[in-house]
Amino acid sequence: MKYMMLIVSDPDAADRPSDPAVDPVEDWVAKHDGSGKRLDGQRLRPPESATTIRRRGGELLITDGPFTETREWIAGFDILECDDLDEAIAIASTHPMSAAGTIEVRPFWPYEG
Repeated sequence: MKYMMLIVSDPDAADRPSDPAVDPVEDWVAKHDGSGKRLDGQRLRPPESATTIRRRGGELLITDGPFTETREWIAGFDILECDDLDEAIAIASTHPMSAAGTIEVRPFWPYEG
């Protein structure tokens, strides 16, 4: 089953700031790319780079920046192929941002038919 792993920057929840010297994400990526469990992943630019698109009352609304006002923001994502949720949780729990942010793991909802 495929899972989306959202990496969320959460300055209020961090036990400590993320430190690439202590938490090299490259090691985590190499390990899970090598195992075949990580299918893809990318860092995302900060929320200021976002463009929000909505349709309301037949009108297209385009806004610079994120839609919500929050200190948290999605910093990146990874797509995992795991046997089950337990395996996805085990992999996510070893990501360096699990100590300095929040990781949301969500299964894909496959199209039927």
